[in-house]
Amino acid sequence: MTAKLSPEEMQTFAEEGLVKPDCRLPEQTMRRMRALTDSTLVATQGQPPESIVCPYLPGWNGLPEAITDEWLAIAGTPEIVDCVAAVLGSDIILWGGQFFCKPAYTGLEVPWHQDGEYWPITPLKTCSVWLAIDDVTSENGCMRYVPGSHKNAELFPHRQDEREDLVLNQVTEEAYFDAGTAKDDELRAGEFSLHDVFLVHGSQPNRSDKRRAAYVLRFMPASSLWDRSTSKESGSAHYQTHFSTRPIYLMRGDAGANTEFIARHPRYA
Repeated sequence: MTAKLSPEEMQTFAEEGLVKPDCRLPEQTMRRMRALTDSTLVATQGQPPESIVCPYLPGWNGLPEAITDEWLAIAGTPEIVDCVAAVLGSDIILWGGQFFCKPAYTGLEVPWHQDGEYWPITPLKTCSVWLAIDDVTSENGCMRYVPGSHKNAELFPHRQDEREDLVLNQVTEEAYFDAGTAKDDELRAGEFSLHDVFLVHGSQPNRSDKRRAAYVLRFMPASSLWDRSTSKESGSAHYQTHFSTRPIYLMRGDAGANTEFIARHPRYA
């Protein structure tokens, strides 16, 4: 199992804005994650399963601490953090995440968007890790992305779309990218990809008979600031999130100017 990105993988990330490392978490870890997925879905009945934000935070989503502690532990998996460090450097902060489950037949669409449209980070730099809990294919609504759409580090105009069958309500204007060049980010359970904050991406609804569960983790370099004075909103009709008081975790190195509501991740304490 490769724990760091190779020069070729680093080049792919730089050119395309997304890379799938030559790494797959062991079956023992995935059994644990599947059990955690089942317990999380039971504990959050009544909430949209595509929108369980920061399942590792105590007191959020109505989850008991035994479940949030497990999600936090997984966020510190060395194979994941090592790959993130290759992209962001040695001072790394975990600032967000999402348990993202598209149920069979009814899983919602994620429209084309750029992550940076939503987040209060200055300067805007983030690496998102998309970890497959189930096998993820085009059939059950895998993530799709537009290679190279991140290259100018530019946020394109977004328009509002309040349809209830969308996970997010800010949609990238189609004039600024070519959807015809999009690629599927298909992953086997235990595999993960990393993508850039400016990458245009989205996913189709899940109309198959196979569930699509994933754990998405958001990291930023400590050289950026988590801006708690922001007026940014969650960008979804299905959930609300609170940027001004959200706890963040130092994974490695120094926290920089991020001194408020920050703790060191237990694995790296």
